[in-house]
Amino acid sequence: MKIGIVGLPNVGKSTMFNSITKAGAECANYPFCTIEPNIGVVAVPDERVDNLAKMYNPQKVTKAIIEFVDIAGLVKGASKGEGLGNKFLSHIREVDSIVEVVRCFENPNIVHVDGSIDPIRDIETINLELIFADIETLEKRLDKAKKMLKADKKYQLEIDLIQKIKTILEQGKPARSLTYSDEEKELLKDMFLLTLKPILYIANISEEYLSNPDQNKYVDEVKAYAKEENAEVIPLCVKIEEELSGLEESEKKEMLEALGLEESGLDKLIKKSYSLLGLMSFLTAGEPEVRAWTIKKGTKAPQAAGKIHSDIERGFIKAEVVSYDDLLREGSMSAAREKGLVRSEGKEYIMQDGDIVLFKFNV
Repeated sequence: MKIGIVGLPNVGKSTMFNSITKAGAECANYPFCTIEPNIGVVAVPDERVDNLAKMYNPQKVTKAIIEFVDIAGLVKGASKGEGLGNKFLSHIREVDSIVEVVRCFENPNIVHVDGSIDPIRDIETINLELIFADIETLEKRLDKAKKMLKADKKYQLEIDLIQKIKTILEQGKPARSLTYSDEEKELLKDMFLLTLKPILYIANISEEYLSNPDQNKYVDEVKAYAKEENAEVIPLCVKIEEELSGLEESEKKEMLEALGLEESGLDKLIKKSYSLLGLMSFLTAGEPEVRAWTIKKGTKAPQAAGKIHSDIERGFIKAEVVSYDDLLREGSMSAAREKGLVRSEGKEYIMQDGDIVLFKFNV
């Protein structure tokens, strides 16, 4: 699963990417320093895995991962090929969701591409380019659907859906701000609309607002805007996150305590991004390995087993499941079993986040 990090030039986008992945993407105080997308794979912070590792002392510990792509900066006219527009749009098409960094701090030494701080203008600059690209996509699709309608009346639903979305796009709102029926959702799957991708806004604030981001007027503006399009906002100070990312774990903990924070903004971002994609983890635990496995919410037990190996899915018999909280409280699988906390689940069982599972199968 890929998450694209976007933003106008000089908003802190590449600095944040560096902090997440420590991949060393070039940072400079001028547009387009990131021309090819930089990719970094990071572990999803999960204290459940950490605690199970302490319990089992395994040879190997594997957390769930998520892929971040630092996408080239964008300017007005991208949908018409301005700046690095064509590259930007093609890279956006390849990601599953978007994290947009928005500048919510003043600093005369860091030049803003539009000359002043206005987060809503910045958001709309990017949104409008994606909207223009989606309108073009829908117009081509509409022409095709109208031709097909003569032979098959089922295309009327697609035409109605396209016109519904086009109307909202022409009002300057993204496709994700609408709600859709199950039938419409099926049709949307192969339309590949950019403004339908889930989005998370990062409000990049200065250090002075770290403990009280709601007192930053720009953050309030971004939150109000995000609410209109069913999006979420995480305020964080990219500069501080960069400092934190270079520290050892003990030093990082001390700095967070000094700042009055329970966890870093980047840990929040990675967790929220994972959730944004509709993902969750089930866990396997033993002396060889403690591991978090990534699945979509709503996945049934046999398909979850298939994540480990296709043979386990094919020969699925049952899943022995214990909740993380129960196992941690009892201290071992045998103790949890004695208290009747280990359940036997069949093929229709829908996996829950944090389930600790042993799959039984026969091939």
